[in-house]
Amino acid sequence: MSDPVNLRRRRLLGTTLAGVTLAELGLSQLANAASSAGASGSVGGHTSFEAIRQIDAGDLNVGYAEAGPKNGKVVILLHGWPYDIYSYVDVAPLLAAAGYRVIVPYLRGYGTTRLLSASAPRNGQQAVVAADIIALMDALKIDQAILGGYDWGARTANIVAALWPERVKAMVSVSGYLIGSQAGNAVPLPPQAELQWWYQFYFATERGAKGYAANTDAFNKLIWQLASPKWQFDDATYARSAAAFHNPDHVDIVIHNYRWRLGLVQGEARFDALEKRLATAPAITVPTITMEGDANGAPHPAPAAYAKKFTGKYQHRDIGGGIGHNLPQEAPKAFADAILEVVSL
Repeated sequence: MSDPVNLRRRRLLGTTLAGVTLAELGLSQLANAASSAGASGSVGGHTSFEAIRQIDAGDLNVGYAEAGPKNGKVVILLHGWPYDIYSYVDVAPLLAAAGYRVIVPYLRGYGTTRLLSASAPRNGQQAVVAADIIALMDALKIDQAILGGYDWGARTANIVAALWPERVKAMVSVSGYLIGSQAGNAVPLPPQAELQWWYQFYFATERGAKGYAANTDAFNKLIWQLASPKWQFDDATYARSAAAFHNPDHVDIVIHNYRWRLGLVQGEARFDALEKRLATAPAITVPTITMEGDANGAPHPAPAAYAKKFTGKYQHRDIGGGIGHNLPQEAPKAFADAILEVVSL
């Protein structure tokens, strides 16, 4: 069963979830971030979700926001690194108003999502994040959904669509096709392209892991600035999302993700078969709209490089106006329009 946690009510900070206080889970930070934000920093004027719910799903107890009618067509929106569910704070109301049931989960290592086992590996490989979403759909009894995402969220949506196409009605993917492999990542890039991945090489060192742990908020704010150089977000907007990085597993999962990409650490053996399939760069057959902002400062492929990976109904949209990497938060209407229109391509 899902358990709603209303972020607006301070009284809930005294309740418990599975024997752990909300303060221990970090929900107090999330609540304070939401309440202190005021009305600033949001393109569409929204600064909070109505509630955060919790549900056991696979290896996780997943925290997620929900909006819209229970009987609506389901949309699952997936955030990236270093961001969180607030990337969709203005998208979700637009979709809910159109009659969609919107689910916005915290990925593993973010917000109120927790691993159920203290001994479980703090695994960040690409297949496990996709498996988490399938488990969430199963727990919520969702047979099929429209998926939308950017960064880690786009990669996860890509993987679910490629490996479980029967679960995906359609997809919106910022920066296109992002499925990778350790073998593919072993191939050197031109120097200018390698420079864009500086943080990945930093994370490959113990100095980098310690530095990220010691300076998580400042580090991630720098990534926001570099990835979206024309986005004039304010301190309140960043603070809302930064609370999600205080998850006790955040640093370990992020470091594992980037080290796994370079083949410096291994994933879990139970995902080897999935990774073997992903290493073939499988085509995506579900209806898809890909999107790109005109001011994306993060590493991203050119649309022409991935267009042929989408073999079903397909459209690409370039979004102007100084839109950076966090496209759903910077251009919520354009993203919501793509979700609403992708099923009708």
